[in-house]
Amino acid sequence: MTTDFEKSLIAALPKLRRYALSKCRSPDLADDLVQITVERAVAARERFSPDTSMDAWLFRILRNAWIDQTRRSATRGTELDVSEMPEAAVYDGERALEATLMLRKTEAALLELSADQQDVLRLVCMEELSYAEAAEVLGIPKGTVMSRLARARMSLAEKLGIS
Repeated sequence: MTTDFEKSLIAALPKLRRYALSKCRSPDLADDLVQITVERAVAARERFSPDTSMDAWLFRILRNAWIDQTRRSATRGTELDVSEMPEAAVYDGERALEATLMLRKTEAALLELSADQQDVLRLVCMEELSYAEAAEVLGIPKGTVMSRLARARMSLAEKLGIS
């Protein structure tokens, strides 16, 4: 019989994969990060407090796993960027091409932001976490999340020429 914890964990898998992919930009590494996150969450399920957000708790585990992997990156081999893989590109008419170009421009502009601003944008805008949940994931005050997000949005808009 599946518990509420397991149901919540399963429901969060697509969000975890999107966040992992946005962090590492490699489908294989993203899958590894999600697996590590699930393993750590199951092992630490007794420490999960039901009055906290499961998503925020899982995103924090994933973020910490990403930091651990990044620190060990010197021992890994060559990594491939998902944007360099032709099978990942979509060329289906003019709208798809425009969308692809805007996405690439947005991705490039996003990468020009500081790591702190990137994290806040990914968690709040892409993963739809609340400010409080994002603050919990990042280990910073809610007000800091709000100010970083405002600065990140303004900077991103400027870089994209839509301000």
